[in-house]
Amino acid sequence: MTTENRHLEAYIREQGLAEQMIPVVGSLYRDRGVIVTVFGRKLMNGSTIDILKSHKLSNQVVGQNITVEDTAPILAAIEAIRPGSSRIDIGKLAHKALQAEIPVDSPDKLSEFLQNEFSNIPDSISVMDEPRDVVLYGFGRIGRILARLLIERTTSANPLRLRAIVVRGGRDGDLQKRASLLRRDSVHGPFNGDIVVDEDNSAIIANGNLIKVIYANQPEDINYTDYDIHNALVVDNTGVFKDEEALGRHLVPNGASKVLLTAPASGNIKNIVYGVNDHMILDDDLIVCAASCTTNAITPVLKVINDKFNIVNGHVETVHAFTNDQNLIDNYHKADRRGRSAPLNMVLTSTGAAKAVAKALPELAGKLTGNAIRVPTPNVSMAVCNLNLGINTTRDELNTYMRDIAFNSNLSQQINYSFSREVVSSDFVGTPEPAIFDSVATLVEDDRCVLYVWYDNEFGYSTQVLRVMQHMVGLHIQNVPG
Repeated sequence: MTTENRHLEAYIREQGLAEQMIPVVGSLYRDRGVIVTVFGRKLMNGSTIDILKSHKLSNQVVGQNITVEDTAPILAAIEAIRPGSSRIDIGKLAHKALQAEIPVDSPDKLSEFLQNEFSNIPDSISVMDEPRDVVLYGFGRIGRILARLLIERTTSANPLRLRAIVVRGGRDGDLQKRASLLRRDSVHGPFNGDIVVDEDNSAIIANGNLIKVIYANQPEDINYTDYDIHNALVVDNTGVFKDEEALGRHLVPNGASKVLLTAPASGNIKNIVYGVNDHMILDDDLIVCAASCTTNAITPVLKVINDKFNIVNGHVETVHAFTNDQNLIDNYHKADRRGRSAPLNMVLTSTGAAKAVAKALPELAGKLTGNAIRVPTPNVSMAVCNLNLGINTTRDELNTYMRDIAFNSNLSQQINYSFSREVVSSDFVGTPEPAIFDSVATLVEDDRCVLYVWYDNEFGYSTQVLRVMQHMVGLHIQNVPG
């Protein structure tokens, strides 16, 4: 057999195994609330190629080549065990089994190994007794991505149910236009599923989810119970209401019980960066803020750098995609420089992200400054962190530390790690982690370093918002292996 044929036959064999995994992954999520991953990459709704590509991370993550021939038996055994709601990394489990010399072709020994790994997972398919209603107040960039995420995750095991969106009163055809914007996106591509407009009930039906479209100019104008919505988590993604008094208006209507803001808050509202200070969310917190996209990108990275190297001070410069707050062509804007054409200019402006870090990490208060440059790209931004450290280090030491954090810590859902010398901003569209550490670009000189952190300021941020939503309603999913 020629080398060419060997490679092709191996690929076809692995492709066949990956195809067999797809319905099992779907069934485990739909019926048991089990999220299957391979080295942190979710397989749910993925293709055969997605599954094969996920396994390519194995050498970087665990230093060993793990293929679908190793993980397919693990997945089959999990299907037989039918554990409760959890997030299970079959790549890491396969590596752990190989290290323990557990033969994957021995169902009994493999089952015993997995039963031990699953000992702390509840048997129930959901960690909550009943679904929780969600209302999106506003339906802009973040609102529509949140809608996609909520709809994609709708199962008997997922308690969050998107019940309504609230927008200002529109003209004829408004409902069709709202549905069209959900169906098609110039940056994130088409909606993965089916969307039907129900004009009679003023609703959008997306993948079987009936979502009421409520027209209101003020929060107080709504009675959610009129729409059979109760105990709802209202997610304000308008950015109009920012302090406790203004956001408290969302709690006036019957049927609303908690509020989450998807923008920086003012006053004493808790600014949460999930993975860093989500432990601050208490059951009786009625109003919580998910901070900004930039704060969610830089805070996890700054936390782990400070934990090991002690940040003395630093400056964070964000190279940020333009937003709909800017003008398409030159026009009046209340802020300096932002009135100039967004697609034609780099626009130097301010950012509160560096100071906002201190709300999640008080130990960095007064140590960071920040500015922003808006650039002519619609999505994916970069933070350049120029830091003075308390100890000397090297580029290799710092990068190795960040790689371990990204793949083997409780911040693996917040920090991604890039090895490539060829990636550019568009390669990170749709990245679920709010921060992507560019290891190739790292600069270190004794006690000084410059770190480059990419982030999808729309999708990556929205996944963080979703995690805060889950925490606020009491949904906590265990990771296996722990």
